[in-house]
Amino acid sequence: MTATQDRPAAEIGKDRRRKEDQRLITGRTRWTDNITLPGMLHLAMVRSPFAHATITSIDTEAAAASTNVVTVLTGKDFGEELGACINAWPITPDQKTPAHSPMPADRVAFAGEIVAVVVARSAAAARDAAELVDVEYDELPAVVGIKKALEDQVLAHPDLGTNKSALWVFDSGEAGTGSDVEAAIETARADGIVIEREYRQQRLIPAFMEPRSVVVDPTSEQLTMWSATQIPHILRFALAATTGVPESKIRVIAPDVGGGFGGKLQTTPEEMIAWGVARRLGKPVKYTETRSESLMAAHHGRDQVQTLTLTADKDGKVTGLKVHLDADLGAYVAIVGGGVPVLGAFMFNAIYKFPAYRFECQTVLTNTTFTDAYRGAGRPEATYAIERLMDELAAEVGVDPLEIRERNWITHEEFPFTTVAGLEYDTGNYEAATAKAKESFGYDELRREQAERRERGDRVQLGIGVSTFTEMCGLAPSRVLGSLDYGAGGWESASVRMTPLGKVEVVTGASAHGQGHETAFSQIVADRLGVPFEDVEVLHGDTQVAPKGLDTYGSRSLVVGGEALVKAVDKVIDKAKVLAAHLLEANADDLDYADGRFTVRGTDQGKAIQELATATFAGHDYPEGMELTLDADATYDPVNFNYPHGTHLCAMEVDTETGAVKMRKYTCCDDIGTIINPLIVAGQVHGGLVQGIAQALWEEAVYDDAGTLVSGSFVDYLLPTAADTISFDVVHTDDPSICTTNTLGTKGVGEAGTIASTPAVVNAVVDAVRHLGVSDVQMPCTPERVWRAIHAHDGAAPTEESAMPHFDEGAPNQAPVTGEGAAQ
Repeated sequence: MTATQDRPAAEIGKDRRRKEDQRLITGRTRWTDNITLPGMLHLAMVRSPFAHATITSIDTEAAAASTNVVTVLTGKDFGEELGACINAWPITPDQKTPAHSPMPADRVAFAGEIVAVVVARSAAAARDAAELVDVEYDELPAVVGIKKALEDQVLAHPDLGTNKSALWVFDSGEAGTGSDVEAAIETARADGIVIEREYRQQRLIPAFMEPRSVVVDPTSEQLTMWSATQIPHILRFALAATTGVPESKIRVIAPDVGGGFGGKLQTTPEEMIAWGVARRLGKPVKYTETRSESLMAAHHGRDQVQTLTLTADKDGKVTGLKVHLDADLGAYVAIVGGGVPVLGAFMFNAIYKFPAYRFECQTVLTNTTFTDAYRGAGRPEATYAIERLMDELAAEVGVDPLEIRERNWITHEEFPFTTVAGLEYDTGNYEAATAKAKESFGYDELRREQAERRERGDRVQLGIGVSTFTEMCGLAPSRVLGSLDYGAGGWESASVRMTPLGKVEVVTGASAHGQGHETAFSQIVADRLGVPFEDVEVLHGDTQVAPKGLDTYGSRSLVVGGEALVKAVDKVIDKAKVLAAHLLEANADDLDYADGRFTVRGTDQGKAIQELATATFAGHDYPEGMELTLDADATYDPVNFNYPHGTHLCAMEVDTETGAVKMRKYTCCDDIGTIINPLIVAGQVHGGLVQGIAQALWEEAVYDDAGTLVSGSFVDYLLPTAADTISFDVVHTDDPSICTTNTLGTKGVGEAGTIASTPAVVNAVVDAVRHLGVSDVQMPCTPERVWRAIHAHDGAAPTEESAMPHFDEGAPNQAPVTGEGAAQ
């Protein structure tokens, strides 16, 4: 039995190095691609080079005759056997949802769609043979781009008769949460301020560290799938629902997964194909995508055109907000792709007191890779729009951007506050977060420097960007998701098992892919149960070990999964109390529990939780009617979303002659509630910031008119490295009323940096050159785009390439950087 001892200081709030990291950084772990099974075969996918075409014939003879090739299969070979890739969130009853076969037999709808699969005894043999599959296509007209799709002149799916998938509308006047926005616009046009803008959210690629991989073993009565996925439980459900195999016969394992960012929140064609091939052949199979395949065919994110109208009185008090989104779903409506913009619908009003609000979203289909959730999923898009608009309002009124926000935000005395979108924010203190951010940033000093540079007419100008945000995270409650026609709930499950020797096994339905679950959950249990941190083992990601769960996305692991864990621990303590009272010959009401030990009040008599675990295992002496176990399960469904918030401030230097940008300083102050592990939080915030900054400055997935992805490698799709970033100043507010939606007082943090940083950076770039007539720079803010924005207002913008500075955005050394020397 584990020896009982005085426990160290509280675990919650301690900088604990992650338990996971030793095996991860030394390679002593199992990624999906590490898995090798006896007799395992390997798959290679044959993908369409065309964005839209009919398949007239597929000749597999040469490939099938190749050395070490077992077979080559096409969509016609499988028929209906593969099932379908599901859409779990039809946002309207009349949504147009094209059938999504994992391997179509007759027509392809995007470049990269799978038309055949080669099965061989090695991965190299499979890839080589895939080159020999001869597919004849009749190319069809392709529709690329949102505005082209809206014209309906070329159809992504001709059988649907339109590219318009669904129109989803929320109107505060009709919903009873606010007044009529059209009346607000009419009033503002007569005697107020009307700001109308169109912003572009470019298409992004999640670009996770570990490419997707799947292994399927059909050789036992229970079929097992290993997959680099965020959603093992949802994947198991989808396999059962679409192939007819009972869930009890399916085991899905997500081993260590190298990142996801929403990009692995999917039931993928590759998973369905591997499943079908394994069942057909009765042999284990493996498929691991190449990086090129990942960039081309793993789902993309964002891709919206935002048409916005903000109204205010002459003093800058907002009176209304009207939002129209056109969102590109790509070729298919992915698992939650259609609903991602709907998540943003509730956040366009942000931290502000809008009396009137209308949101509508038109989703469209194009012949491009399908889109779905990407870090933040709808919330970054909404925050970008409103924070850009608030800067425009400040410029119109002639006041500091922070002042215009303060005039309109919800004050801390007004919480809980029901927003015009119908959500109840439980707590918040935007004043405190902003004050702390300003102090850390040196806001007033930088404003003075900015004024001096403008007065001197410096070539390199300084801009200061503001982003004040809140987000709805901890995806739940289930009833709310149900009201939005979401296909699943938002609950989470956890179990706590006491072993005979006093160790603790924790089982969680949340599935980690880099967030540090094993460490943070161990800290929670160690504190709550009163056992050493080292004695807690966290198990996850295996539907056999953790049979119940809804997995990881939407910053829900801690605020939903952690609360389920707390409830399970409390049940263990309640069970143990009954046994402790019996063994101590005391009344249970006279027992106190602290630091892992029950004591009889007023005495030194007691029993440690480890002793009680051993006594339960022995079963020699226990009270009549007691269930002989301390183990407990719990399921938690939140009563509300979770609302972290913060203020982010960014200083950017812009060279007005070349358009080059350089990040000078970045400070963020977030209210994320109780911090379980500051070290993990710092990593989450830093990673989130870089992803948001990358959208502002570097990343963009680009298609040509034929539907070919021309940014299909890291030569052209620019990802930042550590050398391209600066050190961030990360601080937090210490609000005693940090959260009322869970007992730990925690709020989500995984998406916060990404949500807030993009508008902070773009606002800073625009602020640097606003005095030159610039009010917008389309993302990413490359040197060419910044230069063009500056010269579009001087009346003599060159149109010939020879009249411009030389730009080659495909060359990494000429991409905008945030390191030293970017704007010398």
